[in-house]
Amino acid sequence: MENLRGALLMVLAMALFALEDMWLKRAAQSLPVGEVLMIFGFGGLIGFALLTASRRQRLVHPAMLSRPLLAKAGLEVVGRLGYTLGIALTPLSNASAILQATPLVVVVGAALIFKERVGRARWAAIGVGFMGVLIVLRPGVAGFSPAALWTVLGLLGFAGRDLATRAAPRVLSNFQLGLHGFAALIPAGAIILIATGGAKIPSLETLGLIALATCVGVTAYWALTSAMRIGEVSVVTPFRYTRLIFGVALGVIVFHESIDTATIAGSLLIIASGLYTLARRRR
Repeated sequence: MENLRGALLMVLAMALFALEDMWLKRAAQSLPVGEVLMIFGFGGLIGFALLTASRRQRLVHPAMLSRPLLAKAGLEVVGRLGYTLGIALTPLSNASAILQATPLVVVVGAALIFKERVGRARWAAIGVGFMGVLIVLRPGVAGFSPAALWTVLGLLGFAGRDLATRAAPRVLSNFQLGLHGFAALIPAGAIILIATGGAKIPSLETLGLIALATCVGVTAYWALTSAMRIGEVSVVTPFRYTRLIFGVALGVIVFHESIDTATIAGSLLIIASGLYTLARRRR
């Protein structure tokens, strides 16, 4: 039952994250990306602070200054900075496809950091998955967009964040981890804003889009953290790939994006290699 609950929570998280991406992408069309991220992070911080206080838990816990949590905060900044710029500057469907390689990077990180055993078959599968990423990116051809490299930076940050979350002190609740995660988005947005120019006065419509993204983002973050803590990693993680389905659907329906053959082929390679890698690990 824990694995079933974890799988359902993971699917819910991926659907909500896709909606979050959609609303943040629309908000970034009229507001600087850094400002969007700062407002989004501040809203999520307030949301998780209220949830944490409602459970009579500490808003500031000594464990939040532990090495895993400090590393998680820094990697959250890198992940959010890269991926937010990625979805703002490139098609949502492409960014969603590239992000699916995150579990493969997590496996590589687990082998290097946690000394987890990875056999030749799994290393080969990881290599195939990265080939899928290159097919989606298409470096060296006319269809290549340098802005897509922001998404690659984002996936590296998110993979590192997931590894740090596995090492997070168990004394911290999911709400406290969410509070810590969203707090890191505020400096991430500030970095982008300083690098790209000054802030603008947001319209009510744009604030509404960010508010919607914040509400679903808080729920998605809680669902993701709960899923990773409730179920077995090898059972729950494959359901991350449902985000690609949601992301492509929203990209086509909302932003009228077209999906070419290279993106489809690369996405299939990434998903197939990820599923094979997880199946070998469970075996």
